[in-house]
Amino acid sequence: MYRVIQRRKFLAVLGGAALWPSAVRAQAPNMPVIGWLSGVSPRASDRFITAFRDGLGEQGYVEGRNLWILYRWAEGHYDELEALAKDLVQNKVLLIAAAGGVVAARAAKKVTDQIPILFVSGFDPVQLGLVESLNKPGGNATGVSVFTTELTTKRIELIHKVIPSARSVAFFGNPGASTAKIEREEALSASESLGLKALLFDATNDGEIEQAFSSAIQQQAGAFTVSADPFFTSRRDQIVQLAALHSLPGCYPWREYVEVGGLLSYGPDLGWAFRQVGIYAGQILKGAKVTELPVQRPTTFKLVINAKTAKSLSLDLPNAVLADEVIE
Repeated sequence: MYRVIQRRKFLAVLGGAALWPSAVRAQAPNMPVIGWLSGVSPRASDRFITAFRDGLGEQGYVEGRNLWILYRWAEGHYDELEALAKDLVQNKVLLIAAAGGVVAARAAKKVTDQIPILFVSGFDPVQLGLVESLNKPGGNATGVSVFTTELTTKRIELIHKVIPSARSVAFFGNPGASTAKIEREEALSASESLGLKALLFDATNDGEIEQAFSSAIQQQAGAFTVSADPFFTSRRDQIVQLAALHSLPGCYPWREYVEVGGLLSYGPDLGWAFRQVGIYAGQILKGAKVTELPVQRPTTFKLVINAKTAKSLSLDLPNAVLADEVIE
């Protein structure tokens, strides 16, 4: 029922122990067990797990030595997250790191109001009902809010500066995401304010992503941006390859896209966010209360450009676009 295929192999690669909780507790009954709930796949999450572990390490916790992590993966099937969260609760984990975006955090909140939940949210967690306020979360959830959906406007402005000749901008979104409507409205408003036509496309699987790109080209999109939803982040290789195939310039929410060949990104550092969640996890294991841990927000947002991709698109980036980092 649960998407734990090749879990033993994956955890071995990452350095974790591939043991089920019953076996774990038989060998080390006093060792804490925490849960990792993700809406995406193991392969797409290795960097974020590493950052999470780094945060735990700062608090003195090392997976396999004095801590076990029980992983659950929905692999893009968001409708399975609630069942996966229930499974973690039944296994009596001490906390749940909801690593698959807002949808994972909401699924965890549905099944428990007692077990601490730590999230990385791309939108205002107060508006989404995850916490009562940023400084005093209340309830059983806290974490990091990167407010990346609110940066949709900025990304469209940036891609317009890079491609001033574009008359329309495509936006690719996931209708199953909690913030889908908000992001679409942001994209529409930002495009109209710049005198651009917004072309809005939905995708919920690999085939629909391909179709979205084909439709964007058919409708003469001059550039595109993409939702910050984990569904797309986990498919960044496919998206960047399709952008290259169609010679369509894109502005992305995360630098991870640029690292694999995307043109440019603007946003906070996801690695930092997951490291902070790991630190919070360690503090909770030491006795800190969720209500005592305010929701953290990034203070740094970076524009990252891939110089090789810019050259392949014959782009002479304007002086108005001042990158914080250039990947050669």
